[in-house]
Amino acid sequence: MGGSSDETARAPTIVVAGGRHRTIDLHCHLGVAAADAFVQQRYPGPPPGINDFTNASTAAVNRAQFDAIRCRLYGVDQRIADMDRLGIDIQAISPSPGQYHYFTDPDTGRAAARLFNDGIAAAVAEHPDRLVGMGTVPLQDPQMAVEEMRRCVHDLDLRAIEIGSNVNGVDLHDARFRPFLAAAEELGVPLFLHPLGFTHADRMTDYYFNNLIGNPLESTLAIGHLIFGGVLDRYPGLRICVAHGGGYMPGYWGRMDHGWRARGDCREHCRHLPSSYLRRLWLDTLVFDPEQLASLVRTHPTDRLCMGSDYPFDMAEPDPVGFHQNLTEQQQAMILGGNAAALLRIDADEREVVSPSAS
Repeated sequence: MGGSSDETARAPTIVVAGGRHRTIDLHCHLGVAAADAFVQQRYPGPPPGINDFTNASTAAVNRAQFDAIRCRLYGVDQRIADMDRLGIDIQAISPSPGQYHYFTDPDTGRAAARLFNDGIAAAVAEHPDRLVGMGTVPLQDPQMAVEEMRRCVHDLDLRAIEIGSNVNGVDLHDARFRPFLAAAEELGVPLFLHPLGFTHADRMTDYYFNNLIGNPLESTLAIGHLIFGGVLDRYPGLRICVAHGGGYMPGYWGRMDHGWRARGDCREHCRHLPSSYLRRLWLDTLVFDPEQLASLVRTHPTDRLCMGSDYPFDMAEPDPVGFHQNLTEQQQAMILGGNAAALLRIDADEREVVSPSAS
C-alpha cells in the first residue's frame, strides 16, 4: 500500500472467512472456455481493439500472466482456496471483459453470451454458498440484449449484468441503448460497468498505459456520458456499479460541476449538478492506495461503495480485506459485504456461509 517499503509486492493479511464482517468481493472474473472456443470458430485470432495498443513487451507479460492464472480464471477449485486464504466469504463472478464479444455479428454474440451465462450458472451451482453470478448480453443488438438479460434473471438467477463502457465505440447514452436500460430498470437488475482498455489509445501503447490509464479513463467517460447525456434522469431507478473506483471522476468532479454551472451546453440534458448523479452510482474500492480509499470514503456515500479485487489478474488488489482495515467498524461492515449483499440480493438467499475454520 502507499508508503510500503516493498515497492514490488504486498503479501495479503490472512483473515479467515467468517470473521467480524461477512465479506463479498464484487469484482471477480471467471472465464468460460466454451464461449471463447465458439467465437474463435467464427472469428479466429485476437479480438479487435485492445491489442492494437499493446507493444511487444506488454504482450509478452500478458501471455505469461494468462499462463499463470489460467486455472484460477477458468476454474473454481483454486478460486475457492484463494477465497479462504484471503478471507472472502462470497465472490460475485463476472465475465472477463474480453468475453463481451460485442465485435461479433448479433447471432454469434447472442450464442456466445448464452454459453457464457450458462457457464457462470454452472459454476455457481457447484458452490452456491460461495459464489453468485453476473451475466453478459449482446449489446451490439439491444433487443437481443434485453431477451438475454431476462433469461439471466428469470432462468439462471444471475444477480447483475456486466457491461462495457462503450459498445464498438458507441457510448451508452446513445438512444439505441434505451430499451436495454429501461429493461434493466424495470427488472431491478444492477449493471456492473467494466471497461476493456481505451478505444483511442494511440499514445498509450507503452508501459501498459492502455490499462493503467485507459481503463479508468474509459470508466470516467462512461460516467460522464451517463450523467451529461441524461441517462440517470431518464432512468432514475437504474442501479449501476462502476469498476476501478469509478475511474477519475470521483477525484475531479468539481470541474464537472463548474462546467455545468458555467455553460449551457453542459446543462442541455443534465438537470442537476453532475456530482449529485455521481453519488447515486455504486463504485468498487479498487483504488490500491489507502489515502485514495480514505478520499473515496470521505466524498462518496458509504452505502454506495463495495469491496472489489479484480481477481485473478495481476492488477488485482492482493489484500482486499486488509486494504480496508483503517476504516471504522461500521464502514467495514458496509463496504466489505453489506452493500454488495443489498445490491445483489444476497441476503434474500438466506444462504449460510461456512467458515473454513469450521469446516
